[in-house]
Amino acid sequence: MLRPGGAKEAAQLPPRRTRAPVPEPEPRPAAPDGSRASVRLGLACFLLLLLLTLPARVDTSWWYIGALGARVICDNIPGLVSRQRQLCQRYPDIMRSVGEGAREWIRECQHQFRHHRWNCTTLDRDHTVFGRVMLRSSREAAFVYAISSAGVVHAITRACSQGELSVCSCDPYTRGRHHDQRGDFDWGGCSDNIHYGVRFAKAFVDAKEKRLKDARALMNLHNNRCGRTAVRRFLKLECKCHGVSGSCTLRTCWRALSDFRRTGDYLRRRYDGAVQVTATQDGANFTAARQGYRRATRTDLVYFDNSPDYCVLDKAAGSLGTAGRVCSKTSKGTDGCEIMCCGRGYDTTRVTRVTQCECKFHWCCAVRCKECRNTVDVHTCKAPKKAEWLDQT
Repeated sequence: MLRPGGAKEAAQLPPRRTRAPVPEPEPRPAAPDGSRASVRLGLACFLLLLLLTLPARVDTSWWYIGALGARVICDNIPGLVSRQRQLCQRYPDIMRSVGEGAREWIRECQHQFRHHRWNCTTLDRDHTVFGRVMLRSSREAAFVYAISSAGVVHAITRACSQGELSVCSCDPYTRGRHHDQRGDFDWGGCSDNIHYGVRFAKAFVDAKEKRLKDARALMNLHNNRCGRTAVRRFLKLECKCHGVSGSCTLRTCWRALSDFRRTGDYLRRRYDGAVQVTATQDGANFTAARQGYRRATRTDLVYFDNSPDYCVLDKAAGSLGTAGRVCSKTSKGTDGCEIMCCGRGYDTTRVTRVTQCECKFHWCCAVRCKECRNTVDVHTCKAPKKAEWLDQT
């Protein structure tokens, strides 16, 4: 079936090189009673305390939008630069999409690294989301910046074509006739508006790095761009055939986003092949970190610093360690107990699991299942010896 054309007319995209004027934020209404004012005062004190205790470089990030509502972010959260705050205030409906995108890319990050020592763990009630692990300009930081940028593009693009946003709709550029390997076709349906998604994500996500203008900001901007182009890379062409008995003498086609898993898989491969670099003296580009290393391309993730081993709890590095992590006794990969537990050994616990099995449909209309019990061995990494742990904290 054709994808719906959407309930809205395609809105004009903002100019590529100029910024639309941002209106002054509306004044907040006065608190209706003393109790609500007390809550706001308490929240303000709490946020101020967080601001004073956060590290200087990895401060509050827009990533935290995934955990909060758009209005709270725009008005109260420290860490957004002025351009991000302006966009947040002007486009609250897009901020909801940004929040959904944040939740999606964090889930994808955790899926991609579920069998690794660093498993993209987020910290509860921490506005930096990942804590001090992002202080280091490592492969992991490169991956997080890339997939976070990709998540915003994917979420906004999808919201545009589904008619959820007032400022964009279907892709206005897919009109008329076109051709591919199979021949000519007509653009129709509702193509996903990747142009608007990329443009807004670039304006919002890159705003902070463009203000800082240091080597780490240059690295982040490069990896942000890799994430955005990864989403565009997996746009697919979907078509519907017309003609006698579906003979496909005529085709109507549209562009559609692929599942975000494809973007995650691609960026995970980019992580494996990431290039270690150093910034040039003028701070405008990268050069290979060592003689003989290959030069980074526009599609490579780049990083400056080697990663910690993530074996033990290390507060300075932001490592949570692998003590208590489940591992596979038989695997020789990164999920195997030998690698996951860093040679410390593992504990084995026998666990009985209850699952539903032998399910049958009964007329009408119920599915009835039996309960099956299965006893399995669960292997978890041993904690390091106390003296070894103290050396790292």
